[in-house]
Amino acid sequence: MTSQKAVFLDRDGVINAAIVHDGLPYPPQSIDTLRIIPGVSQALEKLKSLGFLTVVFTNQPDVSRGKQTQEEVENINNLLKAQLPLDSIKTCYHSDSDKCQCRKPLPGMILEASRELGIDLGKSFVVGDRWRDIDAGKAAGCRTFFIDYGYSEKRPEPDWVVQSLLEATQIIAHLESQSIG
Repeated sequence: MTSQKAVFLDRDGVINAAIVHDGLPYPPQSIDTLRIIPGVSQALEKLKSLGFLTVVFTNQPDVSRGKQTQEEVENINNLLKAQLPLDSIKTCYHSDSDKCQCRKPLPGMILEASRELGIDLGKSFVVGDRWRDIDAGKAAGCRTFFIDYGYSEKRPEPDWVVQSLLEATQIIAHLESQSIG
């Protein structure tokens, strides 16, 4: 049964601050460098009050590349789950060369969460800060929000361009009020 609606959230750059080097975003290497973006907690609370599940889906290829341990990624994820109202965190530890179905821009993590949690993807949204997030959301049939930090990489074609998760949440709340009323 697919009756739930969800907001799928990239982790680094949407929930917590990405570490930017030479115009490209990188994940925090430990819980010591983890910084939750201001307004995220309020945005997630609002999404929950609107009846959305909140699901983080994150590529963490540094594990496959030997630059970070899976344990440290899980420590960060567990801390985020403890501090924020998140229903699930899906993590892909592969790099592009592994050719797995869960690595964004493929929609594998979204499809898996949809099956597990009974999510109607047509009623759901994706919020991301990179083209891979937006492409995965589109491939899964979700509407997409792109938080534009001006990274030095390919630009996506989202449904909306916003400056934060809080701004995306305000738009979602407005859309929900229109569909109810």
